[in-house]
Amino acid sequence: MPVYPSGLDVSSSALRFLAARLREHRRRLGTRWRRLSAGRQALLALAHLRNGHPYAQLAAGFGIGTTTAYRYITEAVDVLAALAPTLADAVRAASTKAFVLLDGTLLPIDRIAADRPFYSGKHKKHGVNVQVVADPFGRLLLWASPALPGAVHDVRAAREHGVIDALAGAGIVCWADKGYQGAGGTVRVPYRGRWETLSTGQQAVNRFHAKIRPLVEQAVATLKSWRLLRKLRCSTTRVTSLVQAVLTLHLASSG
Repeated sequence: MPVYPSGLDVSSSALRFLAARLREHRRRLGTRWRRLSAGRQALLALAHLRNGHPYAQLAAGFGIGTTTAYRYITEAVDVLAALAPTLADAVRAASTKAFVLLDGTLLPIDRIAADRPFYSGKHKKHGVNVQVVADPFGRLLLWASPALPGAVHDVRAAREHGVIDALAGAGIVCWADKGYQGAGGTVRVPYRGRWETLSTGQQAVNRFHAKIRPLVEQAVATLKSWRLLRKLRCSTTRVTSLVQAVLTLHLASSG
């Protein structure tokens, strides 16, 4: 297979962070020799996550076997996923913010045998539902949820993950879209009804929602800037680890 040099639009801090974590992981395992150094393994994993290149293509570029590439990438993803913030961690970080933004997104997947639970009627495609909590500017992802089947609606997903109760318990105001109608707690959603039938106060709330909507989409776009998440071809049981790995890299690069 012909190979060629290619750039990777990921910060060097993310590469250094992952390489350091992999070195620590190897020391814990007592690993003496690998086909790739920790730095090269980190680069391999970042190339897979950022560009979504298949294992065979990456294996050819790094001069290793396809099975070895799969094993190295899976190991790196698991190391990163273990470092992802929990919901409790996110709530503590959110307590220093004026408010947070909550939104859900569908990560597309290939069709699977038991595909009905993964079909989203809203998006008209198969995928998994992931909830995200971001800062007021939509720049910093504070938390990303485990993946649920795409047929699960946003408000139900948020309840199952305990996001609504956790934010309410900490008294953190959360702004969300109309998909979270009836969520309760400290979740603020747009008022329903025709514009002319809304009160002045209700119109002001809806104007604010219209302004923050692009910020929420910016937060979701942060996840999907990692091209692997734009069309997942792995087992659905691996999606949560991939999302958590990306979240860890995002926070490491933002720190």
